[in-house]
Amino acid sequence: MNLNLRNAIIHNVSGNSQDELKDTIVDAIQNGEEKMLPGLGVLFEIIWQNSSEADKTEMLQTLESGLK
Repeated sequence: MNLNLRNAIIHNVSGNSQDELKDTIVDAIQNGEEKMLPGLGVLFEIIWQNSSEADKTEMLQTLESGLK
């Protein structure tokens, strides 16, 4: 069976409202389960690809601050 995880994750959240997307993210973080990490990674990839350079800089600054 050939399963493309990235496409499956995108398919599962396509058409979701902002509230539904937020619930998905919050639930994945609160559960803290390793199996949720690929999904969060795909969502971050979509955010990154659709962000301006200014937004990317802000995200990197936030990430850097959070890791200190």
